[in-house]
Amino acid sequence: MKSLLQEYSVIADYMNNLLYVIKKEHHNAKDLNAILKEHTQIKFVSFVGIDLSGNDTDEKIPVKLFLDDIDSFLNGIAVQTDGSSVVLPGIATLNNAKVDMITDLNCNWFVDYNFNFIDTVTNSPVGTLRIPCFLYHDNKPVDSRHILSAAVSTFKESLTNIFTTKPEILKVYGITADDVEEIIITSATELEFWVKTPNDIAEVEELSTSQVLHEHYWTRTKGAVRTALEETLLLMEDYGFEPEMGHKEVGGVRARLTSSGNFDHVMEQIEIDWKYSDALQAADNELFVRILAQETFRRNGLEVTFMAKPIEEVAGSGMHTHLGVSLKLKNGKRLNIFNGPKDHFLSVIGYGAVMGILKNYEVINPFISSTNNSLKRLKPGFEAPICIVTSLGQSPENPSRNRSILLGLIRDLNSPLATRLELRSPNPHTNTYIAMAVSYMSMLDGISYAIDNNKTEDELLAELSKKPGESAQYLEKSRAYRTEEDVFEHFTELERNKYFGKAPATVYENLAQLDSCPIKVKVLKRNDVMTTSLINSFKLAAMERWSTEITHRVINNYISEIRSFLPVHSLDKALDLDISTWMKINDLRIYIMKDTYTTKSLFTRIKTAFSNEDYSDASRLYLELEDKMKVLRHLYSSYKKNLLDI
Repeated sequence: MKSLLQEYSVIADYMNNLLYVIKKEHHNAKDLNAILKEHTQIKFVSFVGIDLSGNDTDEKIPVKLFLDDIDSFLNGIAVQTDGSSVVLPGIATLNNAKVDMITDLNCNWFVDYNFNFIDTVTNSPVGTLRIPCFLYHDNKPVDSRHILSAAVSTFKESLTNIFTTKPEILKVYGITADDVEEIIITSATELEFWVKTPNDIAEVEELSTSQVLHEHYWTRTKGAVRTALEETLLLMEDYGFEPEMGHKEVGGVRARLTSSGNFDHVMEQIEIDWKYSDALQAADNELFVRILAQETFRRNGLEVTFMAKPIEEVAGSGMHTHLGVSLKLKNGKRLNIFNGPKDHFLSVIGYGAVMGILKNYEVINPFISSTNNSLKRLKPGFEAPICIVTSLGQSPENPSRNRSILLGLIRDLNSPLATRLELRSPNPHTNTYIAMAVSYMSMLDGISYAIDNNKTEDELLAELSKKPGESAQYLEKSRAYRTEEDVFEHFTELERNKYFGKAPATVYENLAQLDSCPIKVKVLKRNDVMTTSLINSFKLAAMERWSTEITHRVINNYISEIRSFLPVHSLDKALDLDISTWMKINDLRIYIMKDTYTTKSLFTRIKTAFSNEDYSDASRLYLELEDKMKVLRHLYSSYKKNLLDI
């Protein structure tokens, strides 16, 4: 029997000999033949396309078959898939369902290892080479990766044209357009998620109390959570992601130490950060890191959820998305063009980028918060943004770290290249590809306004800092767009809605903004980055998912929850308050759930509204349901706490 040290030695040997990534310079038949024949633990090739909901395909092909027809896979249609296997409603229809997958040769290809399946010949885990692809239908690109690729190309081409026609823009940096070798769109994401012991459920009040007391934020990880986190960070290094940190987030409860010396009843929130990359690669990296983290924690006996709001009344999980633009000069230097004069927070381009996102956020938001659960996260008091507003800082010498706003300006006075924008609304289920695409298209709209109208830094800062009711050339008169105050503490709900606009409360309300803001939608359609058919397909998919989730998952879960609210008082010991409270609870249970000959329950009315495709009424009724469930939970908690004996 092997000792523990021997087992770790065997694991270390095969980990050190594994191939984790194949870079773009090797995406040719000669190199791939040599690489795959040397690393025979890689048994499969999977072509990965990203549909409009952010789902990734996983079509496994044996390596031998791939090598036998490698030229076709690399230079033509890699493989075909049925439209029913990807989310493209209104595009890939039943009578025209064929979707072609075109290999992307200009990105990193990662090897996904199954550490539960060891190849007996190589004594290594079986690997699958994941090759990113673009999805085409009727010879037109219809996937999320292409949308981001097209947005980046449009952004770069537009900036190149600006530098050529408006040379004064680069004068502030002491360069000309001829000095620029490449425009680099830099992006990064921060991944938050919850981990728990399978089947364990912690009380919401216990989690909420721990959050308020800050008992977990940045505290030491222990047991299986520590092992899984450290293993994940080490694997990220192997893949070249350059992890920067992993730590506990604000949510969680203290784990219990069992008699065997292991920790049980784990319920913790974790964050992992890694280095930025160009936009498309950053989105690919985020997708793979999610897979890596989930699989690694699972191997350590822990469940992972990337839901935006897995537990009511407790902090949800965000995926803050960082957006930047820099220039690579022919002399080898890098220049961050968001940086402006020393007496300003940003450059003309930087101010324009901020204003573009804020001005057009109504049509960005549907692509970021497209699920029922994502909108549950965006509530006051949980460090999640609900207002279309930014914070720059009290002065250029005093950078802001206001965590209550939508769009943050990240600056480090000692590191000019670090200047970037942080969009705080995305969550782990946000389609990062489309979220970045619509963000950069909106940034370009604001930049174009600033440049075309010859605006100075002073003029742009004044417009961005305007009061509600003050006229502006680009931003809307009724709104305010900047505050250095805590949005949740300094403003009432009425003031927030008046100054920054009322946030959508349901998926329907969010998607409706794509119909009510046609001028802003045009910003996304520039150069056909987003098309009417793509937008409509996204809307159809989001609406169908929302309808299905409410009628088949949310209501069913609430049925089980309502049935669990049973009377526990005894008639001889209960007081009038206990009986009165229980009567209120039962009346509410009946109103929400039970039909009679003369009345329909709230559940039935919601289902009827969805069945009739009356989404406006369904949205209204669903919000009523959420309010009633909140009241019901509070009443039942108060009722039980007031009983001496249960």
